[in-house]
Amino acid sequence: MQSTPKSLRLQIGIFGRTNVGKSSVLNMVLGQDYAITSPLPGTTTDVVEKVMELLPVGPVLFLDTAGVDDRSALAQLRLQKTHKIFDRSDIGLLILEPDLWTEYEELIANICREKQIPLIAVVNKADIKKPSAEFLAVLRLVTPNSLTCSCVDLPAREGYVSAFKKHILAVCPEEFLNPPAIAGDLVPPAGLAVLVVPIDLAAPKGRLILPQVQAIRDLLDNDAAALVVKEREYASLLSRLNQPPDVVICDSQVVQKMVADTPKSVKCTTFSILFARYKGDLRSMVKGAAAIDHLFDGDRVLIAEACSHHALEDDIGRVKIPRWLRQYTGKDLRIDTFAGRDFPDDLKDYKLIIHCGACALTRREMLARIAAAQQAGVPITNYGVCIALLQGVLRRVLEPFGC
Repeated sequence: MQSTPKSLRLQIGIFGRTNVGKSSVLNMVLGQDYAITSPLPGTTTDVVEKVMELLPVGPVLFLDTAGVDDRSALAQLRLQKTHKIFDRSDIGLLILEPDLWTEYEELIANICREKQIPLIAVVNKADIKKPSAEFLAVLRLVTPNSLTCSCVDLPAREGYVSAFKKHILAVCPEEFLNPPAIAGDLVPPAGLAVLVVPIDLAAPKGRLILPQVQAIRDLLDNDAAALVVKEREYASLLSRLNQPPDVVICDSQVVQKMVADTPKSVKCTTFSILFARYKGDLRSMVKGAAAIDHLFDGDRVLIAEACSHHALEDDIGRVKIPRWLRQYTGKDLRIDTFAGRDFPDDLKDYKLIIHCGACALTRREMLARIAAAQQAGVPITNYGVCIALLQGVLRRVLEPFGC
């Protein structure tokens, strides 16, 4: 890993009407002409993503969206993508012009309020017109965090960016500044976690997958040690330790073997179950798994993958879980697979959603998907919880969490 993954960055959505200067504000913060700007309305036609290190905040991802008042031929598709960005955004930037508040600014403010997204208002184009005191007073009723700037006033850029950073720090979610533990809270200081990591065709060449890397770093951050081993050597390794590990964590695909090889006195779980807790709501995922025992012939099941990858011959989400699910239930199920951010808007026809560990999503985005499922009345679980249930070891791998 050479850089911070997008899912670990603070995600900042940039919203506003067409031609208010959203991309110009982004370029000002970046200090470079990254996003294309033009006086022509609708220059930004799709979501533009830009990563940077915004010190002292840390790694961030800006999401520059199309104007919410876009009326071009492709406006509907663009606006659909813009609205999905609200579910990804940890912070919203509302870019507006002096003394101009329309139904579109009201819409953005209302969505942020409903989704509990901290909002920063940036009044642009101050070189053309200074905002009135009355306008700024009204703006303060919408959000206490606002600033006025002119993106073409280069000598003043440093002051604008400094003020911008202060507002970001003021509204930055606590979980970004002080992220929750992945596995470190399961191990005492100077304790030991054994990580069982299969190296098969699905393993990336020369490296570990993101959840494994994050778990190792989290253990180190919590003053614990990590011992990594493949599943075939796991039992032999345990026999050579002079005392048992504090916890064993494995890939979900080898959970049955790991549980069989682990003494009952030793806590154990899977990476995917850890991420059900870290990125979402473990109790909701466990509750959702109960729906597996109530599936019938013809029921539709949605399998959601947060990342896009080349599916192998025995792919976990597209091949193994559907096969295990049909074997366990004995039912003729209709299974749909959606990858990346192609999460369906209409969920009501599904009887169950099985989601991956969501390492490619932010916690906010995963919680939004859980909320959408609950609103549609559809149970949702994740790969790790589902596989453990299908393999008959769910109760065992939930013991560390008191579920």
